[in-house]
Amino acid sequence: MALTNAYVLPTNRIPDLLRKIQDGQVPARFTIQLLKDWGFTSTNDRAFIPLLKAIGFLTADGTPTQRYSEYRDHSQSKQVLGQAIREAYSDIFLIKEHPTTADRSAIEGKFKSYHNASDNIAALMTRTFFGLLSQADISATPRQSIKIELPSENDVREESLQGESVAKSMSSLSRSLHYNIQIHLACSCGLLEFLDRDQRQQRLLIRGLQDDHHSRSQKAFFETVRRRRSGCPMV
Repeated sequence: MALTNAYVLPTNRIPDLLRKIQDGQVPARFTIQLLKDWGFTSTNDRAFIPLLKAIGFLTADGTPTQRYSEYRDHSQSKQVLGQAIREAYSDIFLIKEHPTTADRSAIEGKFKSYHNASDNIAALMTRTFFGLLSQADISATPRQSIKIELPSENDVREESLQGESVAKSMSSLSRSLHYNIQIHLACSCGLLEFLDRDQRQQRLLIRGLQDDHHSRSQKAFFETVRRRRSGCPMV
């Protein structure tokens, strides 16, 4: 939670200061001299610098922040200031989500108790709060810029090289693949024995036929010789 104790006496000049911020360039540092150049020459006007730091428009050394630059965009300036007020005066919004001047007494009491401030100082803090609130829109938040990080050229090149390496590896792998297909046929030992026995029987049959033919030829030869010797006529 937070509740800034920054305040200014000339609260009626808060709109003028904010308008100067919108119309001018972003300075390297926000100084008292810049306030004088803008026409804020009173010593009371110097209190605007702590107030701008309290709502996040300036860093501790007076350097304008990103919020300062975003406020210069007229299309979202009220929303930017509204977000800044919600952060700097967050305890006030615990009392009332949308505070109005009707809540002035409760808000002054909050400043008194939180900062142990006098009635006069608490009243000035309250007037400063409402001076800012009148220039803001607390019902909406400013547009957030979306930052899209694109891959760098080196990242793209590295990914491309990795892709080429993978492609080459796959190509090499496909060329080195060999398909070895073997067909194993189950052979029955009984079938082999049958074929072997059949072949032996065929050889025995052929040999028997050959022997029978040879035996018949011999018998015919001896019969012829016998007949010649005995003078028997040849048939």
